[in-house]
Amino acid sequence: MVEDLIIVECGENMLENNIAKITLSTPFAVGDVNIYLVKGEALTLVDVGPLTNTAWIQLTEELASLGYKPEDIEQIVLTHHHPDHAGLLDRFPSSVKVYGHKYNRFWLHRDNYFHDVYDRFFLKLAIESGLPQEFLSAIPKFKTPLKFMGDRKLDVSIGEGDAIPGLEEWNIIETLGHAQSHLSFYRERDGVLIAGDHILAHISPNPLIEPPFDGEEERTKPLLQYNASLSKLQDIPISRAYTGHGEDISDVHALIPKRLRKQDERAQSVLHMIKGNRFTVLEICQKLFPSVYKKELGLTLSETIGQLDYLESLDLIKKEKTDGVYYYFV
Repeated sequence: MVEDLIIVECGENMLENNIAKITLSTPFAVGDVNIYLVKGEALTLVDVGPLTNTAWIQLTEELASLGYKPEDIEQIVLTHHHPDHAGLLDRFPSSVKVYGHKYNRFWLHRDNYFHDVYDRFFLKLAIESGLPQEFLSAIPKFKTPLKFMGDRKLDVSIGEGDAIPGLEEWNIIETLGHAQSHLSFYRERDGVLIAGDHILAHISPNPLIEPPFDGEEERTKPLLQYNASLSKLQDIPISRAYTGHGEDISDVHALIPKRLRKQDERAQSVLHMIKGNRFTVLEICQKLFPSVYKKELGLTLSETIGQLDYLESLDLIKKEKTDGVYYYFV
């Protein structure tokens, strides 16, 4: 257990209120990831970074600068399951409890069921999106980032309204969209939010399409979820958001309308593209991302489908299925 109301120092940063930001390198295009040491009744890490030796060395050194070792960590709380946030879990002793949204359990400990559902889901999605046969071989590559994820079961599932032992003053906010497991953590007494990748200072996170593992027939619509989760924050008095990448945000409520407005502008450009035409998802994706869609097929398809889901939710476009492929038109 640790004392309350301690000022912690990490590198050049002096952070009050029992939170230390630790920044780790990642092998991903997004760059460095921020994780957080939180001092409550239990010494807690919020996220852990990717499964690389570099990140583990950096984490060990940063903890040492704060007077701790990895084995001093009493519990880990996840904002979401992506490898840059949850990769290093199995480097910690088994006595360290891992808390997170229930959806994490499929990704953290990937069994045959996970791979079967994942592969069938994305094969169906690819066919419905109009991908030709020669593109289907790229689908297994969607799982390539998982090589930076360890193998560790989720110990305790948590959701909005639950309490985290040792962090009772932190409220859990379900912020689905970027991931189906995404949670943010809010401390009412000072308005601090640990936001993970839900809101970032300079970029909008990509709401990623992910398989439904609990037997649901319909896929989720992550961009619609993300917009709803962003709007949800407008009703919460947030003084500062500690983010998963980049800088802290002190003007969350000013940034949210900008993000939503920019999202609508992107969708309107897709609407303009579709007018007078009849396109598959792949054809729209190729127009939106002509230079990168092959290299980043999973990400660009998620972005494209998100824009179409948004336009469809506003009844601005229609779709119909012909020979197993969806076509979009006005």
